[in-house]
Amino acid sequence: MTDAISRTAQTQSPGDGSAARQAQVQLRLMFPTPVALFQLPNAEPLNADLRRIVLERERTHAGSQHSNLGGWQSSWDFPEWGGKPAAALLKGAKRLADDLTCDRSGQKVRPDWKANAWANVNRSGHGNEFHTHPGCFWSGVYYVDDGGIGADPALGGEFEIQDPRGVAPAMYAPRLTVAATGGAAMGASETVSPRSGLLVLFPSWLSHAVRPYRGTATRISIAFNLSL
Repeated sequence: MTDAISRTAQTQSPGDGSAARQAQVQLRLMFPTPVALFQLPNAEPLNADLRRIVLERERTHAGSQHSNLGGWQSSWDFPEWGGKPAAALLKGAKRLADDLTCDRSGQKVRPDWKANAWANVNRSGHGNEFHTHPGCFWSGVYYVDDGGIGADPALGGEFEIQDPRGVAPAMYAPRLTVAATGGAAMGASETVSPRSGLLVLFPSWLSHAVRPYRGTATRISIAFNLSL
């Protein structure tokens, strides 16, 4: 290997610089972490139905407390009281999960997904602390009403995902990172800004949170888990 590097160096002139080196280097990004973003087409009628159902549920049922910091979170039986709109949403989520799932040899599979889901209603100052979803394979969130964030990202409420490698890549030299896609987030986090009609699907082991919403409207989302 050392001889091969030496021979390569001998064929380069002193002025070749980084461009010549890059031509010799194969950079492989290993251990990818998939996060799927899918904007539902013609989502307005579905969102109108879901909004009506969720706000009525909030009016008649007390909320639960899990990772939510303020706001209202329903029980985890949304498929049972969400009616046809809930069934349509979860059917689409399962289809997306099918598209992104295979066996270890790369062959497509269609698991018999079991879903549990719940509704979230956030108003000014509400969010969610970092957490994971044990006991399932895929998790996701669907934005019924972004509370105006889609038009004005300054309203906050971003979906935040922590680097699953932890802070280690940023501990020794926090101002340095690797010159590759995603390098800027090493040891930190990535965010997704909500948009009404946006479906986000991610591995359930990813630690995630919701930053505080700074708007004055009502933000509604549906969260779900897919297990076997």
